[in-house]
Amino acid sequence: MLEMFCLGEKVALVTGAASGLSQAIAVGFAAAGADLVVADINAEGLQDTAAKIRALGQRAEIAVCDISDAAAVEEFYKRADDAYGRVDILLNGPFAFNRVKPEEMTLADWNAAIGVCLTGFFLCAQAAGRRMIQGGTGGSIISIGSIAGALALGRGNFVYSVAKAGVHQMTRELAVEWAQHGIRVNALLPAQMRTPSVKRWLDDPATDPGLVAHLLKGIPMNRIGEPEDIVGPAIFLASDASAFVTGTLLAVDGGNLALNAGGSHTW
Repeated sequence: MLEMFCLGEKVALVTGAASGLSQAIAVGFAAAGADLVVADINAEGLQDTAAKIRALGQRAEIAVCDISDAAAVEEFYKRADDAYGRVDILLNGPFAFNRVKPEEMTLADWNAAIGVCLTGFFLCAQAAGRRMIQGGTGGSIISIGSIAGALALGRGNFVYSVAKAGVHQMTRELAVEWAQHGIRVNALLPAQMRTPSVKRWLDDPATDPGLVAHLLKGIPMNRIGEPEDIVGPAIFLASDASAFVTGTLLAVDGGNLALNAGGSHTW
């Protein structure tokens, strides 16, 4: 039964892999047997990720890439083509946005966030889909969405939430379009996870010290998520264990989306 979750002889491309959720997933894919190409704008972080992958006995190629740049994405995929000649799994991971009130947001702020959080995901999915269709063996495309794309968060998350909602609908549409080619397209919807960026936010003296307590009111499991919490769900969606799963938005949120906004997990 456990062989269904094995990624041996698979090639996985992971973007945003220098840190956080994508790094944890990349290392998890390697532990499950995959060889990888990891991409990010952070070259030093990529070296760290690659070292972790190689320590598990798997290959790791590095591509410094801004996924909002179509030419850079093509170079990233050329690196994968040259190294492996195939793509079995894509994990879309990075994000970039400024927390700005909607009425104060500039068009530059909007375009920068949409460029990474939505357009970049499309460019990478399109490039992977083309190769999977041409190869004729199908594959798995996974995007990191967010609870922010399902319900409004406020607190300056406006453009991020809009982009993630787009990622969710892109996931459904591509799942339908590419099912005939054996390509499964799914998304993971995490709640707040203790990634480096979230740690910096929570540790910022300007952040409300009561914020964590407020966040936990919406998480029935009563804790902030850890990057490791998303690895198992990602391996499931990448592997043959989810062979009949496509178009799914899988929440990894401690029960956040199950909880009505007026509800409570305390008495």
